[in-house]
Amino acid sequence: MMLYCNEIVDEIHKIREEYSELFNHDLDAIFADLYRQQSESNREIVSLIPKQNLTKRWSGKIMKADEATELSDR
Repeated sequence: MMLYCNEIVDEIHKIREEYSELFNHDLDAIFADLYRQQSESNREIVSLIPKQNLTKRWSGKIMKADEATELSDR
């Protein structure tokens, strides 16, 4: 099996690992730092509303995804 090497992806992995080491791989500390950076950035923070688990059929009727799965299995 030949592994594909990508310099950009390798660099991202290296930076991510170095950043994680700064916080002793503590996810809570990493999250706190990212949250701090976000609040200090003076950029607008946008909260997206989660999409409902709905599928729209050709008829225009909206149904739950599991109902659509049942129909496609027929």
